[in-house]
Order: sequence, then C-alpha cells, then structure tokens
Amino acid sequence: MVTNKHDHSHTHDEGSELSEMDLRVRALESLLIEKGYVDPEALDVLIDTYETKIGPRNGAAVVAKAWSDADFKKWLLEDATAAIHSLGFTGRQGEHMIAVENTPDTHNVVVCTLCSCYPWPVLGLPPTWYKSPQYRSRVVIDPRSVLAEFGVMLGDDVAVNVHDSTAETRYLVLPMRPEGSEGWSEEKLATLVSRNSMIGTDVLKPVGKIA
Repeated sequence: MVTNKHDHSHTHDEGSELSEMDLRVRALESLLIEKGYVDPEALDVLIDTYETKIGPRNGAAVVAKAWSDADFKKWLLEDATAAIHSLGFTGRQGEHMIAVENTPDTHNVVVCTLCSCYPWPVLGLPPTWYKSPQYRSRVVIDPRSVLAEFGVMLGDDVAVNVHDSTAETRYLVLPMRPEGSEGWSEEKLATLVSRNSMIGTDVLKPVGKIA
C-alpha cells in the first residue's frame, strides 16, 4: 500500500526550481570563487560536512530522546514543533514541524515536490539528491523503487506513506530504534541515527550488524 500525503494546493517559498535564497547563495559562491577568495574543493568539503555530519546531529538528538523518553515521544508525535523547540532547535524552515513514526508495518518518506523545503534546524543542509527533479517526481509515483535504490527493501505488507513538505510544514521521520541498543544513553543512541533515516531513505540496522 502506498499513500501520498500530497497537497496540490500548498504554496512554497518559490515556484521555481531554486528559491530566492538559493539563487543569492549560488551567486555569492560563484563570485567568491571567481575572485579567488574561496577554494571550490574546500567549499565542497565544508558543505558535505554540514550536510552529513554537523547538521543532522540536532535531528539525531531529537530521535534519541524520543527513543529513550516515552513522554517526549508522545509529545513529538502530537506537537513536533514544540517538542523540538524545547531542545533548543529553532530557526527558519523549522517553524512548523510534523513527526511521523516508522513502524514494522508502516514506512514514511519525505519529499518536496515543488522545490526543496527541508527542516534545516534539525537536518542541516538538504542533500543534493533531495533537490533533484528525479527524486522529487519519482518518489511520489513509485516510492518503493526509489527506496530500493537507497538500499531500503520493503515487503508488500509494509505501507509506504509519502509526505510532501511545504513552505508551511516540514516533516521529520522517527525511525525505528535498532535492535541491540537497549540500555544505551541518549548520546550513544544519537550516533546510530543517520540523516537519511530521518528523511525516510534509510532503515537503521541492528547494532550487531552495523558495518
């Protein structure tokens, strides 16, 4: 079963491929590189660091707390904005959050079909593939195939819900807690959480099977 949480009436920051902010950033980046102020290779390393390491740490802390604290998990699923803000993770593009929980019979994946709305305060910079037209269109039409390309193989008995982020609402996937992590501290649990698992394009492996 596949359910698309897709609202065709929603509005985004910009209807174009790139928002005004994206265009400004790219123009500034090009100018700095042209003037020799920035090494493009060093810039790529910096961006990758914020995309995959520093940025997603906030979201990982949210997930780890939800795994460890039943009351916080309930709050997160009922009012993600308030729960996330209580941990100090606030800012633009994180004003209206919704958390969706993965379970053995339901898998959630997030997309932004019109541009690249993304919860920066908890996930950092959006990955390049998230902004690509291929991902944005294909994950809505055939999410199982797209997820399989990320290595997420789901049985036919698992329902797939596709959530479309907008300028008003952004989503955080609460992945299932890996087996073998019982008794771990929140800090240690957070190390298990990947950025992609909070988008829905990754499933966390049991602790004993982590490479």
